[in-house]
Amino acid sequence: MSDTSKKAGHQGPMTTSGVTYEHAGQEYFQKRGLRRHAGAWSLWALGVAAVISGDFSGWNYGIREAGWGGMLVATVVITVLYLFMVWSIAEMSSTMPHTGGAYSFGRSAMGPWGGYVTGLAETIEYVITTAVVGTFAGLYADAITDELFGFTMPLAVWVIVFYVIFVALNSAGAAASFRFAMVIAIMSLAVLGFFFIMALFSGEFAWSNLTDIVPEGGNSSFMPFGISGVLAALPFAIWFFLGIEELPLAAEETHTPQEDIPRGSIWGLFTLIVTAFLVLLLNPGIVGSAVIAESDEPILDGFRAIFPNSDVAALLSLFALIGLVASFQGIMFAAGRNMYSLSRAGYYPKFLSLTGQTKVPFVALIVSALIGVGLVFGLSEYQGKDGGTVASSLLNIAVFGAVIAYLLQMVAFIVLRRRFGDVARPYRSPGGVVGAFIAAAIAGVTLIILPFNADYREAITGVAIFFAIGLLYFAVWGRHRLVLSPEEEFAVTHGKHGHPELEGYDVTEREEESGKAEYFPPDN
Repeated sequence: MSDTSKKAGHQGPMTTSGVTYEHAGQEYFQKRGLRRHAGAWSLWALGVAAVISGDFSGWNYGIREAGWGGMLVATVVITVLYLFMVWSIAEMSSTMPHTGGAYSFGRSAMGPWGGYVTGLAETIEYVITTAVVGTFAGLYADAITDELFGFTMPLAVWVIVFYVIFVALNSAGAAASFRFAMVIAIMSLAVLGFFFIMALFSGEFAWSNLTDIVPEGGNSSFMPFGISGVLAALPFAIWFFLGIEELPLAAEETHTPQEDIPRGSIWGLFTLIVTAFLVLLLNPGIVGSAVIAESDEPILDGFRAIFPNSDVAALLSLFALIGLVASFQGIMFAAGRNMYSLSRAGYYPKFLSLTGQTKVPFVALIVSALIGVGLVFGLSEYQGKDGGTVASSLLNIAVFGAVIAYLLQMVAFIVLRRRFGDVARPYRSPGGVVGAFIAAAIAGVTLIILPFNADYREAITGVAIFFAIGLLYFAVWGRHRLVLSPEEEFAVTHGKHGHPELEGYDVTEREEESGKAEYFPPDN
């Protein structure tokens, strides 16, 4: 590829903000094309499907840290975070309808380094979250087959099976992914609805079950571990909602992203708020907080409490597995699109953004799967950790990446309100700048408290080292090989170009090289 722009009176590298852009051209983008399919309801389904596993597993470890009341307070705080954040992201996505999502927002607001750091954090979030959900799915599946058939497999084998199936599904095309997400989201909500009804009318629910953890240090039974427990529970409360912010990654596969992404995101969030608080009340209410705090499959334990000494619980838990499968597919979608967008722009190796005949980033999907399997296998086999500990450790790594991405996206929102004040905003956040500040503050507190949990400090340290390596890669290599993808076009031209649904690709590059515009002035 040529790395020069040829214009009247100027020949030199396309350089700005310490980065250099290579010539790409139409052929480059044709090999990385996407296909539009989704509407608002498809996005709602994708968002709900991606997150719904948080109602089935993982959240309950927060009760271990804070007790039921402390977890309730933590969940209220995190709900406020997501409400303001999703409103803010909806506004930015209506302005910047690019597959880059968080990276795109960070790039326009804070330059290439800001975009890369935001995108890298989101890569960690989604790649690791897929591994977490795969681990929980493996635990559920093994418990079910053991109860019904006396058949078990190693956790890593279950995870490989799930990855192979869903890499194949996601690689079949966007239409297949969205249709599956719709069906599986509705089925997951139906399973939860059935569980809620049975929990309410089974006679097993008792308010005293919620506060059956013995308090420490003079604390109350409502908050047995005090305020420090609430802080420790914040990462687990995030699990109720983590992933709903992924929908901007589907922008270039959505017919009218400016309208549909805000609608799908907000509808999805309110759906998840309802299910989260019902699960938090009813699951420990029938099992007991002390028991549910240590459970690797809390919904399965709930069905066991409702149907004791019966294979009915295991059969019903086959349906509970649907929720985990839903999230596995949905978060894998996000991991692939995040990696695709950063690769298409040159931040990651460019081969990761190839899409093939199905117009799906299959290479990114395969690479993210290999990383996920490697993490699960490494933690469970080489370090000798059991499945629940593996899942809990990975969950905190995912949250570490997520809260960094959340914090940076809220900073981007505040900056963009000032720097891009005249850009059209089809949707405006009701929370505005104040709401973004509140969300940023909650994300920042969560980020600070993560390393203080000794059980997960080693995992957080490991991902911090990986983050540092990623930054070094960009400083030495990646920043000299960028491409004017739609996200970069929008940032470089301050919103004039970078609207693929309206003008296609490489408009900025062609204008620059023909001399019609000068986005990269010579250094003299």
